[in-house]
Amino acid sequence: MKTPSIALKANAKSTVIDILNARLLDAIDLALIVKQAHWNLKGPNFIAVHEMLDPMRTAIDGHVDVIAERVAQLDGTPVGTSQAVAKSSTLDAYPTDIKKVPDHLQALADRFASIANQVREDIDATDEAGDADAADILTAFSRELDKDLWFIKSHLE
Repeated sequence: MKTPSIALKANAKSTVIDILNARLLDAIDLALIVKQAHWNLKGPNFIAVHEMLDPMRTAIDGHVDVIAERVAQLDGTPVGTSQAVAKSSTLDAYPTDIKKVPDHLQALADRFASIANQVREDIDATDEAGDADAADILTAFSRELDKDLWFIKSHLE
């Protein structure tokens, strides 16, 4: 007996799975980056930024799970190992030699902007592939990234 599956053409599923797995790796990397900054902040506004970063990490982790589950729903394999993240994340490596709050905020802003801009492109690509649900998942992630980027940038101005 054949089990029912989501009614998307195989090439559409493949396209969407590839896009979502790429953003999954970036999102996992971003979650790790946020914690790296959280642990290493020094200077004025330390506590405000330190406490701002934990909810950001939690939100990213939620999106990671939703993205990975969509890959599985499309009969794909979510790939989120540390080896895959290290090999394939599109985010710039996070500097481990910075301590000052403004330096961390700038490094975070750069990475949040990078992934947010890519996610916006991916919303269109998944919609064009015929998966409005994946586009919706990415839209929610985009809203979160934009909000977090605004919070980060507000500390820099």
